[in-house]
Amino acid sequence: MRRPGRRTAGARAPLLLTVPALLAVAFLMLPLVGILVRTSWGELGDHLTAEATTEALRLSLLVSLWALGLSLLLGVPLAWLLARVPFPGKAFVRSLVLLPMVLPPTVGGVALLLAFGRRGLLGPWLEDTFGVTLPFHTSGAVLAATFVAMPFLVISLEGALGGLRPRYEETAASLGASPVRVFLTVTLPMVAPGLIAGAALTWARALGEFGATITFAGNLPGTTQTLPLQVYLLLQDSPEAATSVSLLLLAIAMIVLIALRGRWTGTPGDHRDPVRRSVPDRSDGTDEATDAYGAGGTEGTSRAPKTPAPSEPWPLHADVTGFTQLTLDAPGSTTIAVVGPNGAGKTTLLRALLGLTPRAHAALRLGDSDVTALPPHRRGVAWVPQDGALFPHLSALANTAYGLRAHGVPRAEARCEAQGWLDRLGVGHLAHRKPAQLSGGQAQRVALARALAARPRLLLLDEPLAALDQTTRARVRHTLRGHLADFGGVCLIVTHDPVEAVSLADRVLVLEDGRVLQDEPPAEVTRHPRSPWVARMLGRNAWPGTATADGLALEGGGHLVVAEPLPAGTDALAVIAPEAVSVHRERPTGSPRNVWPGTVREITSGGSRLRLLITSAEAPDLVAEITPGAAAELGIADGSTVWTSVKATEATVVPL
Repeated sequence: MRRPGRRTAGARAPLLLTVPALLAVAFLMLPLVGILVRTSWGELGDHLTAEATTEALRLSLLVSLWALGLSLLLGVPLAWLLARVPFPGKAFVRSLVLLPMVLPPTVGGVALLLAFGRRGLLGPWLEDTFGVTLPFHTSGAVLAATFVAMPFLVISLEGALGGLRPRYEETAASLGASPVRVFLTVTLPMVAPGLIAGAALTWARALGEFGATITFAGNLPGTTQTLPLQVYLLLQDSPEAATSVSLLLLAIAMIVLIALRGRWTGTPGDHRDPVRRSVPDRSDGTDEATDAYGAGGTEGTSRAPKTPAPSEPWPLHADVTGFTQLTLDAPGSTTIAVVGPNGAGKTTLLRALLGLTPRAHAALRLGDSDVTALPPHRRGVAWVPQDGALFPHLSALANTAYGLRAHGVPRAEARCEAQGWLDRLGVGHLAHRKPAQLSGGQAQRVALARALAARPRLLLLDEPLAALDQTTRARVRHTLRGHLADFGGVCLIVTHDPVEAVSLADRVLVLEDGRVLQDEPPAEVTRHPRSPWVARMLGRNAWPGTATADGLALEGGGHLVVAEPLPAGTDALAVIAPEAVSVHRERPTGSPRNVWPGTVREITSGGSRLRLLITSAEAPDLVAEITPGAAAELGIADGSTVWTSVKATEATVVPL
């Protein structure tokens, strides 16, 4: 048994790497140790409280805080532009941002002098027009500090924005939030760690700026003489005092770095993909409700009356072009299930209707309003992505009220209505919790409540129930069906669940490679699926092929005899229910027209029956369903050799 904490052989660091690493640490440590050793600790207080030092400290704080303010004002929009907007010359702009970090500070000072000095490019104009002279003035020191420090803020924040997945901002826009509101209420709070880290580094760098300041702004006591410049002067007259002031600057820098704990890149961390606690997804929520209300509850948790559904119908007409190409017409209060294999264009269709993808364009009309030219936040189209995309910095109640607040509903009314939606979806007792405190199923129900509360004209749900367990899924499906029945607009639901498609949808839209294969009521799609993927989703065997005089020549080889063949040469799909496949240990005799030898490759349990995957050299892979008793009687196990048969009347052939 390995002792706790004992290092394994694989964890030992190679000597050739350890020695240089230790030398590097020593190289970085020795100068700092030198300051500590040479500091006159008995005179430290006198050195730091000297009038010249306190004046330089005051000026350093003034300059660094102004530089931080300018960096926030200019750097935050620049970081957003670099992280979010593609434009020509982006690499050049990013190089400009990085340049002050690698440029010698004195060269930066010379560049500032040639740009803003009295004989520079803008200096004469600033002096003549505004009476502003930057060199040898405190404002010049601020400008120099901003020039060298702002890149730290831009780089940190750009990294944070780059790590923040756009789905949060896109979801906020679909709830009716304008770009500015999205930036202030979603983007900035979620990248706050990166912003704080960048701001701290920017302030520390501005506080320690020397080269650009002395070159551009000079070294005037009380005007431009900051602490680093004071150290430079003290080295000539009082080295002990210079060491004490250096120790102060060193302490400030170390405090900033320790506070950041190495997170200088400022990635969103937990905000990007919140790790949910192991919270049981109780469908009734009794225990959790007791916890929430037994402690007195939270603000806004009073039960609200049911919000009346909008009576005005919102029919849909959409012409979608690009990767996904289709024309979609649906009257109000219609629910359409969108199904198809991965890559079929389902999510692209939803994003086209939202106006969020360049892959496809939707000419969209909702009711009498053409919303094609409108931005996403003004279309009245609400979206629930696959993971819900709840805003991690807001509670479940604030998430649900977000769309209402974006539409100008007063705060108290929005929270009351949001609580009502949470109650109806069975998560009202979790209103005070943040998304990280919710299970996956609970979070998905909150996301549904948020979309329904936003009063959309078109509702787009991307696998909304995928994260729920079977019991909760049935309950939420029943609740959702009731709300969709009262919904005046059109709802599109992307799903891979046949029960979901049949129970919720009025129509099933089957996509493949961005094209429509079938758009019919669920019963018709269930009886005659025209897509192999849909047939398999419904649990049936699906064999594509070409029609012959008596059946189907299968693509994978073999021939299927059917009772009602299509015209010869027609591309078709044969659909065979697993329960229609008979399994034998010996070659069957009698009426079956389709008989193949095979081998059992997999046995799985499906309720009260067993599903057998049978492979054959004479036919495509076949799934059969038999009872456990029949399997025991036949002695079937993995690897068993069997015979399968399908009656011609049990095979349905539909044209493709």
